[in-house]
Amino acid sequence: MSERVPAPGGLVLVQGLVNTLDLEGGVDGLDTADGRARFGLTTAEVPGARDLRESLRVTLLAHAGHPPHREVTPLGVLLAGAPLLVTIDTDDGSARLAPADGDPLLARVAAAIADSLTAGTWTRLKACEAPTCHWAYYDRSPAGRGRWCSMQVCGARAKMRRYRAK
Repeated sequence: MSERVPAPGGLVLVQGLVNTLDLEGGVDGLDTADGRARFGLTTAEVPGARDLRESLRVTLLAHAGHPPHREVTPLGVLLAGAPLLVTIDTDDGSARLAPADGDPLLARVAAAIADSLTAGTWTRLKACEAPTCHWAYYDRSPAGRGRWCSMQVCGARAKMRRYRAK
């Protein structure tokens, strides 16, 4: 849906990975060569990427206060396989976390999460409350209490269901 705005910084990688699966339409972007290329995946790496995607989705649902949609490997367990190293730029002395050896996608996700923790943006990345959606979105609401990826779509549907139930 076009009104969905990308997350800031490295969180766009996490958001993009979670959103490779359209629950409503049943389309998985990782099934296509272009979808795999977007994340630098081979066909053999897709099952691991799907596990990571669903662990991320459960975490993003938790950010929004929603229960898990299914049982998954905890994200912390997966991220333990992607150690990060502190690197220092010798020109300006700046420091950053860089992935060590291992699964390239997992390492990039770990680095993006670490950067967002430092920036204070990690918990603003959430998954939509709608069970047929669970799309990852960045909550830009002032209070940080957004519930839907889009007020115009999922939010409107939920409000209409509540109205009709009355």
